[in-house]
Amino acid sequence: MSKITMPERWLYFDCFAGLSGDMTLGALLDLGLSRASMEEVFNTLGLGRVEVTAQRVNRAGLTGIKVDFLVSENSKTRHYQEICNLIFRANLSPAVRELSLSMFRLLGEAEAQIHGLPLEEVHFHELGAVDTILDVVGVAFGVTTLGIARTFTSPIPQGQGLITGCHGVLPNPAPATLALLTGLPLYSASLPGELVTPTGAVILKALSAAAEPLPALNLLGVGYGAGSRDLPGHPNLLRLYLGEPLASAAGITDRVLVLETNIDDMNPELYEPLMAGLFRVGALDVSLTPAQMKKNRPGVRLTVIAPPGAKEGILEKIFTESTTIGVRLMEMERVTARRWADTIETPYGPLTVKVIEYGGRRRLLPEYEACRRLAEEKGLPLIEVYRLIPAVVGE
Repeated sequence: MSKITMPERWLYFDCFAGLSGDMTLGALLDLGLSRASMEEVFNTLGLGRVEVTAQRVNRAGLTGIKVDFLVSENSKTRHYQEICNLIFRANLSPAVRELSLSMFRLLGEAEAQIHGLPLEEVHFHELGAVDTILDVVGVAFGVTTLGIARTFTSPIPQGQGLITGCHGVLPNPAPATLALLTGLPLYSASLPGELVTPTGAVILKALSAAAEPLPALNLLGVGYGAGSRDLPGHPNLLRLYLGEPLASAAGITDRVLVLETNIDDMNPELYEPLMAGLFRVGALDVSLTPAQMKKNRPGVRLTVIAPPGAKEGILEKIFTESTTIGVRLMEMERVTARRWADTIETPYGPLTVKVIEYGGRRRLLPEYEACRRLAEEKGLPLIEVYRLIPAVVGE
């Protein structure tokens, strides 16, 4: 892209009954995605003849689109690399291919971590079945076709009881689902069974869905995707809001907890594991500031910013992994600019950048890891990669 222009399209996931791949696909079709065009894409995957059915069904008084697939290929499961090869060979746009591969890579990494295997050895069982491949590629096609630039999500419900999979009886939600939902707000719902599938979770992960209240937008449409089951007294539907952001939308206001302590008797080598541990238990930011302490000792002020709900975990980490005996706590309001990742085309290939927006005004900032990778791949000084950003967007 040469410049970031308005308007763009945003998608909000209202997960009041959970989330799955086919529910997302149904809601995208309800928003106007062409079933015939999606079917054409599916038939380039080498899975045999694929037919898509999309029926409007009733779930506890509300209706939504239920998606099903008729596939001529005999059902089988695949390894991670087999699925990647299918996607590489298919006639997909670069954006659809990249998003599809990203979702399967994230699924593979979650499974590899859970089972203690290298990514290349992961066998996908249910996740490698034809339906999952079609859900992933279909959602990638839908999001790209509808021109979605950013996604947001509501808090995500977790069902009750146990679930049964190829590995036997498992806790609900499935371990892969829970791994992919890290960083998003969850709550326990009094509903039976699996409400969020690994495919549903990876959609939010791959789209970098922001967990925040519905942003200010001009609503263009609402789509409902139906799940397979009837939930007792509850509509088993996913609701998607499609809209354009209001140019006047300012930043995001929330509440954060600020924890501070001064330390003058701790081995400096212990600060690195302390910071890593604080991030693992929910810290949003951790900083160390030089301080002059009593008895003329040089010391360090440790400052942690965290969600209020992470208070106990943060305190336990500070008291067990540092030498402090007291921590100051302050809860305060925080305003942050909206921010997300985007991709720009440069003379050396695509480059991921950070987009910062406040009050309708935007600017692009370098994403260090992406810039470093491009610099290493092309044999460029890192500073030259940083200079590509204003040159490409005309700043």
